[in-house]
Amino acid sequence: MTHKEITALIDRSLFATMGYTDEQGRQNVRRVFCVWHRGLGRHLISTNTSSAHVQSLMKSPNSCLYFSDDEAFEGLCLFGSMAVRREREYRELLWNEGDEKYYPGGIDDEDYCILEFTADSGRYYRYDGKGDLTREEIESHDSGLEYRNGYAETHTLNE
Repeated sequence: MTHKEITALIDRSLFATMGYTDEQGRQNVRRVFCVWHRGLGRHLISTNTSSAHVQSLMKSPNSCLYFSDDEAFEGLCLFGSMAVRREREYRELLWNEGDEKYYPGGIDDEDYCILEFTADSGRYYRYDGKGDLTREEIESHDSGLEYRNGYAETHTLNE
């Protein structure tokens, strides 16, 4: 897969599967809404600060994200780490009208945070083969890019 094809896979994925290790040392996965991306290697996820996965990631940030398109038989597993972001710039970027029902305190709600995933490497799969992404490839591809909502840019959203 080319970097352009990998980006297209990421952009058409509304969700990703996040893998991490919990505080008891058990492997866990969560399906997360993940549409904000900065190239191949950085991805943002909004979530509750009080959730068990955030508490585990604050202690052990090693994690992975898996994007897939089952119909096209394509997948991308990114390996890296997760950082918990509470800065307003991150909160504003992912805040949507209606989020008050989850975070009654609004954008500054103590239970609202953003997870920022940074990839160190990756492995992609497709019907015609598989391959690896190195840190250097990811960093080179992503140089100068800003965060964007790839899903909204590639899909017509019904209002």
